[in-house]
Amino acid sequence: MKTVLVLFDSLNRRALSPYGGKTVPTPNFDRLAQRSARFENHVVGSMPCMPARRDLLTGRMSFLHRSWGPVEPYDVTFPEVLSREKGVYSHFVTDHFHYWEDGGATYHNRYDSYEFFRGQEGDRWKGVVAPDWEDIGKRFDAAQVSQKPRSYPRHNVVNRDFIEDEASHPSFQTFAAGLGFMEANRAADNWFLQIETFAPHEPFYAPKRFRDIAGARDDGPALDWPEYGHSERPLEEKDELRASYHASLAMCDELLGQVLDAFDRDNLWEDTALIVTTDHGFLLGEHDLWAKNRMNLYQEIAQIPLFIHDPANPAADGTRMHGLSQTPDLAATILDLFDAPRPSQMASPSLRPMLAGEGSPHDAVIFGYFGGAVNLTDGRHTYHRYPSDVREQEIYQYTLMPTHIFDFFHQEELAQARLAPPMPFSREMPLLQVPVSGKSAMYNTYGPGCIIESDTRLYDLEADPGQETPVRDAELEARLAGRMAELMRGLNAPEEAFARLDLVPEAAVT
Repeated sequence: MKTVLVLFDSLNRRALSPYGGKTVPTPNFDRLAQRSARFENHVVGSMPCMPARRDLLTGRMSFLHRSWGPVEPYDVTFPEVLSREKGVYSHFVTDHFHYWEDGGATYHNRYDSYEFFRGQEGDRWKGVVAPDWEDIGKRFDAAQVSQKPRSYPRHNVVNRDFIEDEASHPSFQTFAAGLGFMEANRAADNWFLQIETFAPHEPFYAPKRFRDIAGARDDGPALDWPEYGHSERPLEEKDELRASYHASLAMCDELLGQVLDAFDRDNLWEDTALIVTTDHGFLLGEHDLWAKNRMNLYQEIAQIPLFIHDPANPAADGTRMHGLSQTPDLAATILDLFDAPRPSQMASPSLRPMLAGEGSPHDAVIFGYFGGAVNLTDGRHTYHRYPSDVREQEIYQYTLMPTHIFDFFHQEELAQARLAPPMPFSREMPLLQVPVSGKSAMYNTYGPGCIIESDTRLYDLEADPGQETPVRDAELEARLAGRMAELMRGLNAPEEAFARLDLVPEAAVT
């Protein structure tokens, strides 16, 4: 068995033609849909980028215990299980620079080998002490320029001067390396390859021919990096931001096509599984909001694309899977493809039975950001339950790796930390319990301090697929809240997680 996982970042499912997208052609996603099962109700777990990847590697959601952070010493990841139990070689190619920041630095070493291509967004790549700020100001929208040291915008405007053509674009380099691995190891067996690009994550930077496809402008300052939350930009600028996103999407479609070409040329469909997905979606003005992190987890963010081709279940190719599935399920699915055992810490099930014709293993799933709502969907409804005061709540991080995305936990955080007893998933290791407050480094970036929508709400997706009008149904809400508590309990949520949401841990579905 061989398996290729293609992972995009911020891929909006509704922009893809197999899911009804019409803004730009995505013919290679159409090709993929004919050679794989298309999952219609696949949702995120922990949010955003690195929490989603930790879920994917471990098969266990982390957002009830931890914000953005590394793989922990007690985590058990699927590449390590593949190597230890089945002798399966894993290789990782990426341009996703978060893996090399403090909050992600333990992920890439879980694979047998890896390659990293530089230059995306705020990657600290090129050392230019005194950039020509006057020239940069002419070439970029003012909101995309910052002279602040170590800021993402500063590094981005510098990096882009060193990406001279398509071949040097990090996304193209990443896929070229992945295809090179596939070609070099075509005759070998028992390997796993992860091809992961940062695109179409903002800034939506794509070569001109893709911008032409999407109708993005070819003159004036670059405008391809939207603000998070509400936007006061004029309509023409919002349209340009959308066009830049769709240009990046068209680029992603072509890169996917290169993988499909290799599968066709070498008939890899017979002995190689292919999984294509993303970490989360992205708002492009829907609900009068942009991006993610700040707002409620609407379907445009939470419901994501998933395609799986399994050589053992060829009848599933070209079909649609309507049952619930979720990002953490992919860890168990990949282990299942190689007939590898699932560790006891891995809480999520394999999706291969669905490919063989069985129903979903889920009747409902929960998902969310650390410190925000706990969200639930049963496929028909979404229920978003927030603390009564999202900025004043008792909440702790449980960790043995006290780093935030950019930095270590700060002195005022760790000065209040205490050693908590082991949790059922921590392999008998006690954990640091670190209180979260407004002084925490993560508070106003990826935690409760950045949230701009915090009202509990319930939607009926059948009657209101756009989630425009919350419904009031006390009986239904009580039932969904009971199921939420059960799912949280199954993930060993800490006691205060129930208190902050006014949930009874022993609640049961009636």
